[in-house]
Amino acid sequence: MPATGSAPSGADAPPPGGVHRSRRRLRAALRGGGRLVGTFLKLPGPDVVALATQAGLDFVVVDLEHSALDERTAADQLRFAAALGLPALVRVPAVDPGQVNRLLEAGAVGVQLSTVRSGAEVGALRAASRYAPHGRRSISLAHPAAGYGVGGLDRYLAAEAADPPLLVAQIETATTEDPLPDLLADADVGFVGTTDLAVSLGLAGTDDPTPLLRRTGDVAEAARETGAALGGWVADRTAEALARHGLTDAGYLVVGSDLQLLGAGLRRLAG
Repeated sequence: MPATGSAPSGADAPPPGGVHRSRRRLRAALRGGGRLVGTFLKLPGPDVVALATQAGLDFVVVDLEHSALDERTAADQLRFAAALGLPALVRVPAVDPGQVNRLLEAGAVGVQLSTVRSGAEVGALRAASRYAPHGRRSISLAHPAAGYGVGGLDRYLAAEAADPPLLVAQIETATTEDPLPDLLADADVGFVGTTDLAVSLGLAGTDDPTPLLRRTGDVAEAARETGAALGGWVADRTAEALARHGLTDAGYLVVGSDLQLLGAGLRRLAG
């Protein structure tokens, strides 16, 4: 797991608040071996955020990879989640430094990057999500994550250095350009994208899952080596589903999505 950096010289480390408090809590849970459970948000509007909060989920991931959400809608959901105290990450298909900055300013506690194949991709995400000297993120205080500047620049920089955004590296291919530990060196979570990984391995849904389990085991071993937590996606939270995907020990678990859960409920209603 990456070092969190130090506070700027001359600035007292402030007590964490808002997104920084959420980041600290999630990171402590991951390092402590606990399990965090969340889901993907693919539907627009504040209701899904409110329902996830009411249900007691540990976090949500606003999905800008596989949904019809645009950046403005995602930013509104991130702002609402932050206001409710619900930790919300955002999933992106590639590192766009400007977009990453805007989503973090809207209140994202972290960023989940899809289809990671190289350490350079995670390094680019880290640089886009942290301020100098730890990264190349451009700074502004005109956003809610910075309290609109009320606390001043030094206090905000100290809070960001102490509790930087969580970084989730999503691994979902049979092979990668770099060894798996190199991909997770800058990540808080090594996340197994189980569906894409199964397709990459040439597996159908009814095939023997041994190749998938082997690859997930490789990610888990790399996570242990680097200090990252193991994460992954499953369609449901049953022990059977976790075992079938090698995620029984996962600390960061994304289960289904709002869209999937709505569909399941509607099908039950229809009988």
